[in-house]
Amino acid sequence: MARPRTFDEDRVLDAAMQAFWENGYEATSTRDLCEVVGLDRSSVYNAFESKHGLFARVLTRYIDSTTATQLEILEDRERSAVERIRALFAGIVEVESASRRDGRGRGCLTVNTTVELAGRDPEIARLLDRDMARRLESLKAVIAAGRRDGDITSPRDPDSLARFLNAVIAGIRVAAQGGADRAALEGIAATAVDALTP
Repeated sequence: MARPRTFDEDRVLDAAMQAFWENGYEATSTRDLCEVVGLDRSSVYNAFESKHGLFARVLTRYIDSTTATQLEILEDRERSAVERIRALFAGIVEVESASRRDGRGRGCLTVNTTVELAGRDPEIARLLDRDMARRLESLKAVIAAGRRDGDITSPRDPDSLARFLNAVIAGIRVAAQGGADRAALEGIAATAVDALTP
């Protein structure tokens, strides 16, 4: 009979998330993980099978939380389409501005992971692709609603506009990591919204 776990899995996943987010997957060693989560190597491997298994769980947890927050904003039918998109950008700018250290934002774990692993790790690429598909569908739905209501007047199709907005979101996060301040990030977001209503 398997022994029950004697640790708080949520706490372990959150601590591991911070380590991976701060350093990236490759630069976070198993020893680093053991230190930050407070478990020995055998406990980590028994619970998560491998460093990669732990990372996949962490990334899934991050994606579920972050995407749920974004979808909640985008699905708020009390606001117009453009107001929802503005609110989405405002939330992202706020997160990036509030998490600054040494003049730089933290960026996004999914963006960081896309750059580091998506091209060479099929399992992680599938997680990222599934998340992107959810976010793009939600953005497309908001854009389509905005076009029906006359709120969004760009002649571009909803799929292209959704991909554009998704790229701008990633760009804001990367710009924050590079040291762009709140005013710069707000300018990027405002320009993206302007593109929806030329």
